[in-house]
Amino acid sequence: MRNGEGSDAGASAGHAGWTLVAPNLPLLLAARGAQGIGAALLMPNSLAILGNAFVGEARGRAIGTWAAAGAIATAVGPPLGGWLIDAVGWRAIFAINIPVSLAAIALAMRYVDESETSDQPLDWAGAGLATLALGMLAWALTLWSSHHVTSQPVVIGSAAGLLLLGGFIWVEHRRGEGAMMPLAMFGSSSFIGLSMLTFLLYWALGGLLVLLPYVLIVAGGYSSMSAGLSLLPVSIVIGTMSRLMGRIAERVGPRWPLTLGPIVTAVGFALMTRLDPRDGYWLGVAPGLVLIALGMAGAVAPLTTAVLSSVDSRHTGTASGFNSAISRTGGLIATALSGAVIANPPATLLPAFHGAEIVAAGAAFLSGLAAYAALSKESS
Repeated sequence: MRNGEGSDAGASAGHAGWTLVAPNLPLLLAARGAQGIGAALLMPNSLAILGNAFVGEARGRAIGTWAAAGAIATAVGPPLGGWLIDAVGWRAIFAINIPVSLAAIALAMRYVDESETSDQPLDWAGAGLATLALGMLAWALTLWSSHHVTSQPVVIGSAAGLLLLGGFIWVEHRRGEGAMMPLAMFGSSSFIGLSMLTFLLYWALGGLLVLLPYVLIVAGGYSSMSAGLSLLPVSIVIGTMSRLMGRIAERVGPRWPLTLGPIVTAVGFALMTRLDPRDGYWLGVAPGLVLIALGMAGAVAPLTTAVLSSVDSRHTGTASGFNSAISRTGGLIATALSGAVIANPPATLLPAFHGAEIVAAGAAFLSGLAAYAALSKESS
């Protein structure tokens, strides 16, 4: 696994360099897609390493530290990216990934032990169908949200995405334990409920991360750097609280952290319906963000631990990868739908944003209910 981690990070560094010099939009999108492949290889492996290396409360602390590191990186990214856009230009934001990827290579080669290898072939058909299905659905939703019209391309894209998704499930069923997403994992009600929680919660959060900086720039006159800095409370609170919440979840079980955390997040989204940049950041923006951050901190580390515990040891790596994919899918769908808000003129942008946050609050609340229902028998 060590060599895989290092080569994945090396590929990410190379693709980041490609984005710096891409001469046109198709090549830029291709480079970004290649970066996504590298990230998809890295994220599940990192969690699988932690899941196999630690047990009990130590695993909760390790996963909490992992979540905190991710939150700290998220805290640094938006303001640094905003500063680079203002000072250098938009291409410069891709340069951030190069030293980070090189550092990941060095750390993997130095500290990650090689694990067992497998002769099982990769599920190329499943990976291809899943990628095409999500791509078509995201494209169709983006077209719809941008124009609010159910046009022929929207219908064709949606139908094609659903057919490809059906094909993906059929291929996974045929491959059995050799599938990239073994359907046997869904025999666990906990795994199903946690997957629902992940999708809903990260769908709500993904929409906020896309829309809030845009609203602050357009409706509040923020600079790119100031808009990036506005998200700091989310990352700081998650970064400082995740390790503690990981330990608490290992002691009391994941049921209550994963129920109450999303509900607190829902209250934070409800507060964002009162956002008005003219009230100032600390009165108009920060209160809702802090509540969202507190709720997410209560859910991130316990969610990861609960997912790894909801399946047998053969499927921990796969479950980790699937949960990561579900969270990214939630963010992808939210980004595709965000055009429904972004397409509004400045005069109606704030009411559209407030409506989106009502929907996000409902999604976060439902995610908490999903956790309560799925984990009540096993974690009470």
